[in-house]
Amino acid sequence: MKRTFLVLIFSAGLLTAQFTPLPQAAGGTQPVQLPLSGRPGNAGAVSTTQTPVAGTTSSVNTINSGLQVTGPYSGSTPLGNAPPFQGKLSLADAVQRALAANLGAVNAAITVRQAKAQERVARSPLLPNVSGYMRENTLQNDLEAFGFNFPGLGTVLGPFTYFDFRATVQQSVVDFTALNNYRAARESVKANTASQQDARDLIVLAAGGVYLQAVAAKARIALAKVQIETAKSVYDQTLQRRQAGVAAQIEVNRARLQEQTQRQRLATLENDLARQKITLARITGLPVNAQFDLSDDLLFTPPPITTADEALRRALESRADLRVAESQIRVAEKGVAAARAARLPSLSVSADYGAIGPTFTNAQGTFNFTANVRVPIWQGGKVAADREEADTVLEQRKAELADLKGRIESEIRNAFLDMEAAASQIELSKQSQEVAGETLRLAQEKLAEGVTDSVEVTQDEEALATAGLDYITGLFAHNLAKLNLARAIGQTEEKLATYVQVRPN
Repeated sequence: MKRTFLVLIFSAGLLTAQFTPLPQAAGGTQPVQLPLSGRPGNAGAVSTTQTPVAGTTSSVNTINSGLQVTGPYSGSTPLGNAPPFQGKLSLADAVQRALAANLGAVNAAITVRQAKAQERVARSPLLPNVSGYMRENTLQNDLEAFGFNFPGLGTVLGPFTYFDFRATVQQSVVDFTALNNYRAARESVKANTASQQDARDLIVLAAGGVYLQAVAAKARIALAKVQIETAKSVYDQTLQRRQAGVAAQIEVNRARLQEQTQRQRLATLENDLARQKITLARITGLPVNAQFDLSDDLLFTPPPITTADEALRRALESRADLRVAESQIRVAEKGVAAARAARLPSLSVSADYGAIGPTFTNAQGTFNFTANVRVPIWQGGKVAADREEADTVLEQRKAELADLKGRIESEIRNAFLDMEAAASQIELSKQSQEVAGETLRLAQEKLAEGVTDSVEVTQDEEALATAGLDYITGLFAHNLAKLNLARAIGQTEEKLATYVQVRPN
């Protein structure tokens, strides 16, 4: 129920009276309500995979590497201020375009802006609240209804009019709950800023990984074209031998089928490259129908860091998501402090100054000053419940930090294992290419001499092609693992050129 009391305002020798309602009983500033987990719920992810392949064929390939991009990191917005596109896309250019246009980067920037706005909202209770108003009042009262009955005077007072022009200011002087809420919001800005950097690291991994996939697809096309030329040469040679009467028609048919098979394989690989380019365009902000060529080829280079322990030490110093988790702990600590402060008294002041009178010209200056001390006594157990809830949030954030440190170490050690497996396959595929190439040369000489048929040559062609594909697969896996290692250490954007070295084609 609202109550009223009489406030006497003294100003310039004028005594005025007005009825002012008291505020209803309030619980004071409430402690900030934080989600239990400090990790984003549905922010998407970028990760690499490497699974074993059973060695049941003549191929020396034993690994199957891939990249998984989900959520906003797989999309983008059109680049409004992007440099003009010249039709060739390098790895560095793809990464820079992705950092500007990828939806993950856009979302992270918007989240930082939102956190800064929330910081200003949390700060507002600590700052003066100034407002002003102009009011015209017309009153008519029945004095008898209030118990006043003076002989000779009428019981109806009015109507009469007065004007009131007033400025008011309210200021919280001591409010530890509001202060800690503001400190929590300020730490949240730091956490979101670090999260923005972590998002950029993931975007580098996404754009760089998809670019590597596209380069590998392009290399497979180049290899398929060589196979077509070889298959066509075998077909022509077999046809000539058939016309000379030293080869059966079935050999001609087999050689022709092999050539057609290689052409169909080329069509499939070209389709795969086109799809990879669409994926790359979506991540980097290019139009989906953009026609462009990849200007870089992959190289095999050892990683700049050779031990997992050294990589882990650097990761603990530079990982942005580690700073996010640490900031989230500080946010939770401020939340605990805000919940504790709800038991403490708070002090606020308010004042107003203005002019009141029957007309504008006859208004007199008046003022009012109020100091309010609020002492919480009992709020039905809410303070204790808020404290317990804040403690659970803090415990959860600490557990997430410990888990993140373990995950960072696992990412680094997995990246080193992937690099070792890929490097071993690269070396083995090189040897396989040499053996298969020499075997194919001998088989072609035997075919020319009429000692063998096209079947042996076709088999040797397939062996050489398989060795070439194994090399491409290993080279892609090794560079992808190095890129993943750069992300696992942190500051991926700065380390990209050091970890993944390319050459213009």
